[in-house]
Amino acid sequence: MTAPLALTMGDPAGIGGEIALAAWCALRTGGPSFVLIGDPDWLATLARSITRDVPVRAVATLAEGAAAFPRALPVLSEPLAAPAAPGRPDPAHGPAIIRSVARAVTFARSGEAGGVVTSPLAKTTLLAGGIGHAGHTTWLAELAGGGTPVMMLASPMLRVVPVTVHIPLADVPAALTVDRIVAAGRIVAAALRAEFGITRPRLAVTGLNPHAGEEGAIGREEIETIRPAIAILRADGLAVSGPHPADSLFHPTARAGYDAALCMYHDQALIPIKTLDFAGSVNVTLGLPIVRTSPDHGTAYDIAGKGLADPSSLIAAIELAAAMAARRERARAA
Repeated sequence: MTAPLALTMGDPAGIGGEIALAAWCALRTGGPSFVLIGDPDWLATLARSITRDVPVRAVATLAEGAAAFPRALPVLSEPLAAPAAPGRPDPAHGPAIIRSVARAVTFARSGEAGGVVTSPLAKTTLLAGGIGHAGHTTWLAELAGGGTPVMMLASPMLRVVPVTVHIPLADVPAALTVDRIVAAGRIVAAALRAEFGITRPRLAVTGLNPHAGEEGAIGREEIETIRPAIAILRADGLAVSGPHPADSLFHPTARAGYDAALCMYHDQALIPIKTLDFAGSVNVTLGLPIVRTSPDHGTAYDIAGKGLADPSSLIAAIELAAAMAARRERARAA
């Protein structure tokens, strides 16, 4: 990968700053380079407060940041309107947080950045800022100029995709449609080929109901919606199995049989991966014209500023974004 990654600041009252400092320490001598878009004074103050001996350098461009990366954590300035206090979110920070994300996406679209890694922020920040989106994903699709965003959680142990995401569980059956499952399956298969280097990806599709419906005895969604979607995906030439009972799809032997699991709702996907690899799992947005990853955790206001935050997920997100960007770059060159 020739271009650095753009790392957003996230909520400065959360743990985003301290895990960024730790990620630079871990990656500076050989890992992918990244440039944080945020307030250099905030980050330098934070480094001193948690006794992280990290030099912070303000840079004017991403290219300058990439050159400086081995010697200092490069920061492209996005000043905060008020000082940041760990664990105390402040609405005054909203505009800078939002600009940080928007600038990162602009850099990725132009090719100045290889991809975007987003630090954690609270949904209330976006809503209070008038963005009209309750999370990063749909907002990023708007900023990136289109695409159908699909959320994947990925780790070396498991990849999962929830077909429905942040909706009430009671609304899931009505939200599941053949078209929705097929669209997700196609996007996931294409991404596994293009960005994960899997030549013939294998998808395992869960059922919605216990025991995958028991042939209609415990629900008909598998018969009326999920199986027809699987048939269409197979007609596309994809290797798709299911519908599988979700309670027996995530043990080691089962996981060896597929490259990603297509799950019907949020917790069905996220509980197994967070149980298996909470610290190392990464949130990946597929289906966009840019690469985007994020650590798979929130702002953790309760431990912010105490030097306790585990940077593993952010480091994994940076490394995965770099690998995905490199594969895209090789494909363009070819």
